[in-house]
Amino acid sequence: MPQMTTNAATDPMIGRMIDRRYRVRSRIARGGMATVYLATDVRLERRVAIKIMHGHLADDQAFRERFIQEARSAARLSHPNLVGVYDQGAEDDTAYIVMEYIPGITLRDLLQEHRALTPEQATDILRAVLAGLASAHRAGIVHRDLKPENVLLADDGRIKLGDFGLARATTANTATGAALLGTIAYLSPELVTRGAADSRSDIYALGIMLYEMLTGEQPYKGDQPMQIAYQHANDTVPAPSATVPGVPPELDELVAWATARNPDDRPADAREMLDHMSGDHPRATGQYRTAVLRPENATAILPSGGSSAPTSADDASDPTTILSPPADTGPRGQQRGRNQPGPRRTGNQPGVLSPAGQRLADKSAKRRKRGWIVFAIVLVLAIIGGTIGWALGPGPWGNVRIPEVAGKSVTQARQLLEAEGLHTASTTARRFDAVIAKGEVSTTKPAAKREVRKGTAVQLVLSNGPRMITLPAIVGQPESTVTAALDDDFDLQDTQYQFSADAAKDTVIAATGRDASGAVDLGKATTYAERGPVTLTVSLGPVPDVVGKTVADATSTLQGVGLELGSQTEQYSDQADEGTIISAKPTDDPAVKGTTVDVVVSRGPAPIELPDVHGKTIDQATSTLEGLGLQVSVPDCTNILCRFYDWKATLPVSSTDPVAGTTVHRGDTITLAYEQ
Repeated sequence: MPQMTTNAATDPMIGRMIDRRYRVRSRIARGGMATVYLATDVRLERRVAIKIMHGHLADDQAFRERFIQEARSAARLSHPNLVGVYDQGAEDDTAYIVMEYIPGITLRDLLQEHRALTPEQATDILRAVLAGLASAHRAGIVHRDLKPENVLLADDGRIKLGDFGLARATTANTATGAALLGTIAYLSPELVTRGAADSRSDIYALGIMLYEMLTGEQPYKGDQPMQIAYQHANDTVPAPSATVPGVPPELDELVAWATARNPDDRPADAREMLDHMSGDHPRATGQYRTAVLRPENATAILPSGGSSAPTSADDASDPTTILSPPADTGPRGQQRGRNQPGPRRTGNQPGVLSPAGQRLADKSAKRRKRGWIVFAIVLVLAIIGGTIGWALGPGPWGNVRIPEVAGKSVTQARQLLEAEGLHTASTTARRFDAVIAKGEVSTTKPAAKREVRKGTAVQLVLSNGPRMITLPAIVGQPESTVTAALDDDFDLQDTQYQFSADAAKDTVIAATGRDASGAVDLGKATTYAERGPVTLTVSLGPVPDVVGKTVADATSTLQGVGLELGSQTEQYSDQADEGTIISAKPTDDPAVKGTTVDVVVSRGPAPIELPDVHGKTIDQATSTLEGLGLQVSVPDCTNILCRFYDWKATLPVSSTDPVAGTTVHRGDTITLAYEQ
């Protein structure tokens, strides 16, 4: 399983703890449904591969069910050539599968590096894949997505088949929907034309893979998927030797058999094809027979009649010849044919044995006596052996396994050891332990599960509690820097994210831990217990300022950072245009992703009902209207008398434009009319 690393800045899953058990380390590969990560099972302290479904598919029930189906299908299978499945679950909207981690490369990587493989290499890989696939077919599982990317070549030489993402039971073998599942280059003709798949469809894909391993290329090519699909449905896969001279004819025939367009002309399942390659299940005709070497030292069966060679073709082909006993043609032979075998009695003296019969009876008596002696010796040896076995087993000389006493008190540990016939050493040792509480047993010497002789003294190693480790700078540092500095020594919990106007995006605002006294502010602490839990709080930057924006623009801006537009209150405003936001406030403090932001939206200037100023002097009317925020326009007085007195303070208003009672707004202009 090739490893493709990435960092937390580009993939938020890196560093995350799944189900409080699986620490995601790096990304291995990404597919259409899910991404595979290298993770650490902190409970069992082993590396695993964890397959996490893409977040955008979480709401698609069909994809979610297919993802869970993969775990159930693969978990039903157990075979050395199949990738093991350990666990499956869901956390929040994240569905995951925990699998065996196989360090190495895929068959696709090997083909890209070497192009074509030798016939020996190709058949070795094919046998391993067939062995694993035969286990799946026997369980009623069809893989449906066989391709070089799903064949894993481990660094230690193991070959495993993985990724049962499209696997289905053979009783539900019809594809649904308009789209065909699987990779188009390896789809069988029946999948292309009818959307139906069974174990023979997997065999077709293996035939295409064998062709590719032998030649370094796929048999069908095209610019569009439909061109390749058409060739699968209508063409015959060419012989590999036509492209690479020297490919054995047996492999040409194997490719032709596996890729026959009619499923009935292919092997029924992987077991039949594997048996055929091993020579255990030859086909009825020689058209697709794979040569099998016989052992060099086969046992020869001699025919009857004492001859050292077969006397006929029939004799030579008969695997076993039964030899008849020699015929007894004399009088004794005739007598034995009429009577049961045994000592002969004389005809004249009933009950008296003949000399030959007496000798036979004496020999029988001696044999019976020797039999009793042998039986007695065997019985004595059995008793002695049983006694020794008991002494070396459950008895005082036997071996026992040291029980697991980690996490127990000294008294409890001593009782468990003594129950197994072991002694507790008079002295104890101590060591730091990040898991076991101080004063409890951390381990033993020899270690738990070791097999030792009864009566062995076992030393208890007590826990000094976790080792205290100096903390690096945390608050104000970039999240990636802090995560890298803490990950090896502490147990990083799920990071908390919140908006902050005082901290730049992706910087750590706070760090909290926990000890016997409760919560610990790690931003102010200088040391902290090894493997202690650490929760980081990281800034998402300030909440975006949406004042002055329209509601649509504000909604887009807030959703872009994970916030939602909340309630909308309208308010008249002389300064803000109608429809724009006057103010905004998050409902949570501090705000986190998903928090709603309530806004006040401008309705524009408040409406004013124009008052009746008829009969008031021009100055009085002007003062009243300007007090309401209106503009006043008064035509100049053209009467010559107006030059000699304050006419605005004297002349009454006769009318207004617009008329009294009209709805106006602040800033509107009102024209006053008067008699000159």
